[in-house]
Amino acid sequence: MVVLEPFTEADFDRLIGWIPSSDFLLQWAGPDFEYPLNRERLSEHLTGTQGELPSKLIYKVVDSEDGTVIGHIEMAAVDRRNGSARVCRVLVGDPSYRGRGIGTVMMEKIVEIGFCQLGLHRIELAVFDFNTSAIRCYEKVGFVKEGHLRECRKADDG
Repeated sequence: MVVLEPFTEADFDRLIGWIPSSDFLLQWAGPDFEYPLNRERLSEHLTGTQGELPSKLIYKVVDSEDGTVIGHIEMAAVDRRNGSARVCRVLVGDPSYRGRGIGTVMMEKIVEIGFCQLGLHRIELAVFDFNTSAIRCYEKVGFVKEGHLRECRKADDG
């Protein structure tokens, strides 16, 4: 169905094209990026993905049947000493693939990497409470709510 392959500079323009607004960027990436997303900032973001023990893993999501790049997913804050990491920036970017269970498969694959390849014992994530489709996806894969951060981000309108 899908495979995860390393995200590289060749993938920047596609990802930038999937981010249509500042609100969408905030929902996808939190406060770490400013709109409009650009190649320079993505290049900086790739820092930490190289070497024998990278602190983050960034993937493009590829349809294994036809090779089309359809999404993006990351595992960041990889802490091998404590066996933990955070899944973030999960996006089914190609709208024609949304609503087909691709997000669930992406999550299953990144969780498998964390537990089976990296030997982690804890994988966490954060999601805005209004992103109900993402919450359903994460719960389907086995994530459970542990808490809520209240009033931690301001919207553009105050």
